Amino acid sequence: MAGEPEKCLSVIGFCLICLKMVASAKTAPEIPTIDQAYSKISNSITVEWATVPGATSYLLTAKDGDTVIETIVSSSPGTVTGLKAATLYQITIRSISAAGRSQASPPKQAKTVLAAPILEVSSPSPDSILVQWETVYMATGFSVSIMQANGLGRIWKENTTNTSLTFSSLDAGTLYTIKAYAWNANGIPGDDSTCNQRTSPRAPANFQVSFDSGTLKASISWTPTEGAFNYTVMALGGSSELSCRTSFSSCTISSLQCGTEYLISVLASNDAGCSKSTSEVTLKTVACAPGRVTIQEDPPGHLSVAWPNVNLGEYYVAFVKSDDGLEVHCNTSLTMCDFLSECGFTYFISIFAYNKAGQSPLGDVFNYTTAPCCPSDINPVFVSGDRVEIVWSPARGAELYETKAVDGYNVIECNDTAPACTLSALECDTKYNITVYSFSEVRGSNMSCTSRIITTAPCSPEIKNVSKDAFSVINVHWRSTNDDATYTVTAQGEKGLYRCSSKGESCTLEGLPCGSAFSITAVAETQAGQSLPSYSVPLETVPCCAAGLTVTQVTQSVINVSWTLGTGVQTYVAVLESQAGQSTCHTHENHCLLGCITCGLNYTVALKAVSATGLTADCAFQSYSSSVCCPLGVKLYRLGPNGIRIYWQASRGSANYSTDLYGSKGIFTCAPSSSLSFCDVTEIPCGDVYTVMVSPVAATGLKLTFCPQKIYSVTCSGSTLGMVIYRGKRNEE
Repeated sequence: MAGEPEKCLSVIGFCLICLKMVASAKTAPEIPTIDQAYSKISNSITVEWATVPGATSYLLTAKDGDTVIETIVSSSPGTVTGLKAATLYQITIRSISAAGRSQASPPKQAKTVLAAPILEVSSPSPDSILVQWETVYMATGFSVSIMQANGLGRIWKENTTNTSLTFSSLDAGTLYTIKAYAWNANGIPGDDSTCNQRTSPRAPANFQVSFDSGTLKASISWTPTEGAFNYTVMALGGSSELSCRTSFSSCTISSLQCGTEYLISVLASNDAGCSKSTSEVTLKTVACAPGRVTIQEDPPGHLSVAWPNVNLGEYYVAFVKSDDGLEVHCNTSLTMCDFLSECGFTYFISIFAYNKAGQSPLGDVFNYTTAPCCPSDINPVFVSGDRVEIVWSPARGAELYETKAVDGYNVIECNDTAPACTLSALECDTKYNITVYSFSEVRGSNMSCTSRIITTAPCSPEIKNVSKDAFSVINVHWRSTNDDATYTVTAQGEKGLYRCSSKGESCTLEGLPCGSAFSITAVAETQAGQSLPSYSVPLETVPCCAAGLTVTQVTQSVINVSWTLGTGVQTYVAVLESQAGQSTCHTHENHCLLGCITCGLNYTVALKAVSATGLTADCAFQSYSSSVCCPLGVKLYRLGPNGIRIYWQASRGSANYSTDLYGSKGIFTCAPSSSLSFCDVTEIPCGDVYTVMVSPVAATGLKLTFCPQKIYSVTCSGSTLGMVIYRGKRNEE
């Protein structure tokens, strides 16, 4: 079994060898015969031959020396490419079939035609085209033709042995087709070259320039030119060169400079180039606004504005606007203007230059601030001896106020942003020259402000002493250094105010109530104002005297002095005085008991009021006679059944007496004549106890009640005389 595969392989190999032998036994195709070989294009040769039966393709061969180029084609004619121009080649052909290749045909010579000239075309002018080329190998002449690319019009054709040719009298801006070829010495033409070239456009005509002075732009328009693709506008002025490019018939150049004269030109262009420059148009822009403006205020109230001349400026207008909105202007061909000005304003100044093109652009805005106004209504709202407060209305343009008060060589200053100032540490009763200067940071102080004279209030007087004369009149004396001042002295207390005035150094206070405390001050007054009060001096008037002094005899040896209380009194001194001596009583009450009175004598009663500080007022003097002495030895005797005689022993001096008997059955009274010392009471009941008192009667008729009383019992014994029994003295409270 192992040997069977080897037998199969041997059989297959044998079969293959047999097949190869059969194939090689077939014959190759016939050799083709070249009918003709020629060149129409400089890099190829075309070969024609009769068809070979059984051939499926053909191998063309071109040989130049050692260079061989082969090409397989399917049928006649066939072309060999990739050859060199104007070169002689040996051409052969082989037929190819499945059986193989035939032998090469007999060679045939063929020469490639001349190469096409490489053209360089341009349009040096709107009506011409220049055609240029390099020398072509083996060429003896050239043929160049031109026609419009759209096929319209005539065809120009020129032969030349040169390497350039110019076609003129062409239409501007028109596309032309140029065709050129070279020929050899045999007149055989070579390859041709074709290209298109447009003539350059003519320069635009009828262009116009308009200028916008506000935006510094120039708008240029023109009539469109045939064949122009784009337009370029050039503006040349000084060192500035501006341009704009467009495909339309108008263009705007921006960013022109003021004060410049421009030359404007318009060029048309296409793929052939640009037109030649036409006549240029001159454009004068607006002048620039003047710079380096000088502003002066001399004298105050007049602004002088000056500036230098500017290029292309024909006249000028200066605008001056104050910060309150008011604007004025000046039109002049000169380089300066004068304006009226006011204090405290900031003026904004603009200068414009004008020419036929219009107004210059806005230049720098200059400002000038005039000196601040002076305060005009300075008013003192408070004036004292050492201080002056002044106010004023705010001054226009003032940022700060400088206030100076000058007194001879002394200067007092006050600086504040508010329209008010308080000048301190001044001298009283002194004239000051006060000036308020307004100040601004830009312009400084306005030193033209007027001053005002203000006199400080008078100096305070000094009370030297306060004296009282015998009539309780208060005299006040003071010291002062004021000129032409009126002085007012005021006594102020709980009872009110009391004043006196004088231009001298003393005055008299009258009518001050007694028993009062006062504070006395003095002030000076001038046209400038009133001084501060002097230091106060206390004053106490004498205490008020008591009213209604009453003397009452309490007992035979004691009297009671009473009065109504007076104002300002702390204590009273009652004095009882007679030839026999003096008796005093000190009390803070409204009464006083004085003893050791001798009956039947004349006394003087005096009352003094004393204040807490010891001031004494002698208030009252009154004469007083003490009562008659009480009688002694009072006895009762019975007079019949119903009568009683009272007997007593009269005291020294004459006196009237009154007798009173007080019993349960009634009161019985009798009053004898002044010459008697007894008194009879009739119709008195017996069998009762009686209290008996014999009292002296004062000259006023007042019956004294302080004499001793005795008690008697009156019995009814049947006797006509009866008995009166002494029962003793009555106890008196």
